[in-house]
Amino acid sequence: MSAVQAVGHALGVAGSMAWQVTWSLILGFALSAVIGSLVRKSTIVGLLPDDRARSLATAAGLGAASSSCSYAAVALARSLFRKGADFTAAMAFEIASTNLVVELGLILALLIGWPFTLAEFVGGPIMIVLVALVFRRYLSRRLVDAARIQADRGRAGSMEGHAAMDMSVATAGPFTRRLVSPAGLTSVSHTFVMEWAAIARDLVIGLLIAGAAGAWIPDRFWRHLFLAGHPVAAKIWGPIIGPLVAVVTFVCSIGNVPLAAVLWNGGISFGGVVAFIFADLIIVPILLIYRKYYGTRMAVVLAGTFYLSMVAAGYVIELVFTPLGLVPTGPRHARVGDDGLRWNYTTILNIIFLLLAAVLVVRFLRTGGRSMLAMMGGDPDHPDHPDNGDHAIHESTRTPDHGHPSGPAAHGCGHGATPAPDPAAPRPDQEP
Repeated sequence: MSAVQAVGHALGVAGSMAWQVTWSLILGFALSAVIGSLVRKSTIVGLLPDDRARSLATAAGLGAASSSCSYAAVALARSLFRKGADFTAAMAFEIASTNLVVELGLILALLIGWPFTLAEFVGGPIMIVLVALVFRRYLSRRLVDAARIQADRGRAGSMEGHAAMDMSVATAGPFTRRLVSPAGLTSVSHTFVMEWAAIARDLVIGLLIAGAAGAWIPDRFWRHLFLAGHPVAAKIWGPIIGPLVAVVTFVCSIGNVPLAAVLWNGGISFGGVVAFIFADLIIVPILLIYRKYYGTRMAVVLAGTFYLSMVAAGYVIELVFTPLGLVPTGPRHARVGDDGLRWNYTTILNIIFLLLAAVLVVRFLRTGGRSMLAMMGGDPDHPDHPDNGDHAIHESTRTPDHGHPSGPAAHGCGHGATPAPDPAAPRPDQEP
């Protein structure tokens, strides 16, 4: 096979996987955008005051609803910590916002199978509990205080602007009325497009890496690496090696799933796949961001605690799912580039959801969305940044002619003059 043919084969595998998961990604981000348009980030801090079970459960639920890329999740967790949230609860929010999200579960089900989706939603809370237990036993108040001092320095990491943006609807009223209002549609469209923009790079990189791995790396390499010929040893080794593979691939969040399918076909254990998926929060670029955010000592603590907890979660999943008959057996046939473009339910669903995406993108562009994209990596401490003020979308910002915010200043994600306040709109110090 020539070099051109080899590259073409890898691109074909990547393209096939992208086509298989397109509709599920759009659906997942649309659902997350609906939730994000109704929940204000400023209300989250007060719900995470400590590391008790209730706060951790709230952090997990809100994190799953926030549905962020790994970089934005890490930035948002620091923002919550700086504003007064408990450190452990902020980390629970971070874990949930990348590993307990609906789009990740949908892609896992499509590419590998529904048992992996179930394992994600069971293993995520297990990892959060394990992290909380380790922190409660070994994390000193002195180290947390030092991390807070470092966090308050506001050193930029990645996706700072995106993490700070609050695009929720701040008007009062029932869920349905707020959602179907012009402000609600604008908020959903902005959240939807910004989340896509946040994960696009990692998703493309993940697909390309998975395509190259599936096309170029022979199966015998994976079988040797994962000890596939020794069932017991493979179950022990899988959760240990899985996160390490994720660390060196530099791919995070949803971009990990296509490569997870390749690893599953290559012989990694069920628990190893789970640990690999959770390892998006310890890839090298994010470890460097932890160092900027919280200092070297805390970065080391986070890396070690997260790694041990995801390995342990992989073991627990393996031990629980195996006797229940939930671990797939027999030949492994994860969908890695084996389903080209054809007229089937995938194509029909892709057409339907691509039309939905087009509607939201048009709404995004017509309501000042372009300026938001330029601020995704901005400084959250800048006086013009949307994190510094009340920037939720109000019904009162609608224009008479178009029924949507008159520009980027209307939703707080751009520069320029701020519209005159509506006496009936909530004040910045009031929760919606």
